[in-house]
Amino acid sequence: MSPSLLELVGTGLFVVAVAHTFLTKYFEHLAHLQPNHAGIWHLLGEVEVVFGFWAFILLAFMAVHGGAGEPTKYLEGLNYTEPAFVFVIMVVAASRPILELCKIGARAMARFIPFGESCAFYFVCLSAVPLLGSFVTEPAAMTLAALMLRDNYYAKGISSRLKYVTLGALFVNVSIGGTLTHFAAPPVLMVASKWNWNMWYMLGHFGWKSALAVFITAGIATLLFARELKGLSVKEKGSERTVPRMLILLHVIFLVGIVYFAHHATAFVGLFLLFLGVAEGYKHYHDRLMLREGLMVGFFLAGLVTLGGLQQWWLQDVLSGMDSTALYFGATALTAITDNAALTYLGSLVEGTDEAFKYSLVAGAVTGGGLTVIANAPNPAGFAILRGYFEDESINPLGLFVTAMPPTIIAILAFRLL
Repeated sequence: MSPSLLELVGTGLFVVAVAHTFLTKYFEHLAHLQPNHAGIWHLLGEVEVVFGFWAFILLAFMAVHGGAGEPTKYLEGLNYTEPAFVFVIMVVAASRPILELCKIGARAMARFIPFGESCAFYFVCLSAVPLLGSFVTEPAAMTLAALMLRDNYYAKGISSRLKYVTLGALFVNVSIGGTLTHFAAPPVLMVASKWNWNMWYMLGHFGWKSALAVFITAGIATLLFARELKGLSVKEKGSERTVPRMLILLHVIFLVGIVYFAHHATAFVGLFLLFLGVAEGYKHYHDRLMLREGLMVGFFLAGLVTLGGLQQWWLQDVLSGMDSTALYFGATALTAITDNAALTYLGSLVEGTDEAFKYSLVAGAVTGGGLTVIANAPNPAGFAILRGYFEDESINPLGLFVTAMPPTIIAILAFRLL
């Protein structure tokens, strides 16, 4: 390895940004201690701001080191389609017509589960909805599951322990739940075309194992907290359908169209603008659109793309030097500190790999996708929706890591033993 100065600086800033994500609660504390500078401390205490902030530091270094045109040249060589897509799909999926449709479907499914209503609905939110990500994409599934969990559980004062266990299970299940198809999970999408993986390949090698792990994780979480869940009611006042069927159908068409054009920013942004027009025209059937939250998540992912573009010099060499077993566990660990889509993309650049290498790389990448907020692209969306219900409106990274570990072990057993 012979990295350039820019690559070394980029890697150093990436390490600093990863460390920063674990210190956001400290910056929030500084905001209370130093009210005169509370604005900057609150800004640095926002997890969604972290990678974007350090990406701007990187661009400033580029401008000083290589001239004013260097940052522009670098940015134009990167692909920001995924951050833009996550922003768009998060706003559309969180609209009241889509959310009402999913609630109706989840409640109908819960009736067939032999638990109490609150336990059954909780189980569906942690199992069926994450698996839905294989078809409507993982960011949409994360948004829908997080909103339903927020409205029916987090908003009702559940224990801190249940909050963290639910969050860890949700992040892991969404990460592995998108592997039933070849087009919905970002780490799969990065390699599916190059390696000729279709839906049948995904179902046979990944999908059924993922589904089994998802149901086991959701079932264990439900049983562990059954007593607390039974004390809650998921029947909210006015929970029946309040949006006309035709408007729900129109929003489903928007959602399907945006998913279909997920890799063509011009097309899905155009559809999104049309969606905004419809939402404004029928705003009495909409709640506040999640534009701010979506933009913050998009900014987070854009910063991750910007800093991640300079990590190839060490990541690719690390991956190519592992056998299949070491690669699986190495990918699981590396995913916790890098975006799993970036990890599989860099692994796909390694030439002369066999099927064992390919399977281990992707399986490891999705297995570790729930350990941290940066491990999987949809995680910041769930983080943004749920963090307001944690102490000091901040999610402890260590708490997430610890509670995501048991679901991760279940996923490891599924992918390694089955």
